[in-house]
Amino acid sequence: MVRRRTAVSVAALGLLLASPALTACGSGPAHAGAAAVVGDQRITVSSLQSEVNELRTAVAKSPQGQQLLDSAGDLSTQMLDRLVEDQVLAQALTDKHITVSDSEVQRDRQAALDQFNGNEAQLDSTLLTQYGVASGDIDHFFYRDVASSKLVQSLGYQPGSDGGITALTQTLAKTGTSVGVHINPRYGTWDAKKATIGAGNDPWVVNKTPIAAAATADGGDAAATAS
Repeated sequence: MVRRRTAVSVAALGLLLASPALTACGSGPAHAGAAAVVGDQRITVSSLQSEVNELRTAVAKSPQGQQLLDSAGDLSTQMLDRLVEDQVLAQALTDKHITVSDSEVQRDRQAALDQFNGNEAQLDSTLLTQYGVASGDIDHFFYRDVASSKLVQSLGYQPGSDGGITALTQTLAKTGTSVGVHINPRYGTWDAKKATIGAGNDPWVVNKTPIAAAATADGGDAAATAS
């Protein structure tokens, strides 16, 4: 649907974790209580639960909330995929010496808002129902959009192009392999080639960055904004 507070790549609704009990995803204290470990960064079960709870609460208030809940996939795994991708993306930006300013994020958000004639409620609703982005994560959604665009451009491609999406996925996969990604088996396994947890085929595709989402979105979608 990750991350700092995280947002996207944008999840399908699923059941909350039944309990914070953790099946070991590795050995040693760094993995204790972790849903995933990316390099030396731990994504705790409690932080994952918090993100899942926030999204479920937001969707429950939506007119389409029940329909989304009825068609839910495994939200916990998808949200974890988003959080892991955030960490991998952050490392890729560091490797390329790419930074993203607050003004760049706000310009990207304003460009999306302009597509909705300044109607913030409509933009927020679109981001929630189509991309699984709760209100508290909207700025981060646009941060990811800008960051992904700049990363794609640094690779020599246009944001949103087929070549750019492929290059971005390959870069994230390479970065993930370099830093090391360890997923608690409770949530699935890490696909090093696709840089995602499992197949990632649920309704809100968390493993896609806003760049990839924009490539398949309708022309009016908020994420189709160019950075």
